[in-house]
Amino acid sequence: IEFIDSYYYNKLEYTRFSSSVGKFVGFTEQGVRIAAAWNNDPSKLSAMKAQKEAVCLNNVQIDYNNM
Repeated sequence: IEFIDSYYYNKLEYTRFSSSVGKFVGFTEQGVRIAAAWNNDPSKLSAMKAQKEAVCLNNVQIDYNNM
């Protein structure tokens, strides 16, 4: 299970957090700067890592039971 949180501006993805990578990745020049700043913030990283447990792991059994 992977948690992905993407950020877009004008239909262009500029930054993404992926739980499999464990950090933010930038896709544009501005996105790389934003990702670097967010990766240097331990509270932001730990909050995003906690989202996998809060959102994905608690709901995966519900989705599989409905299939």
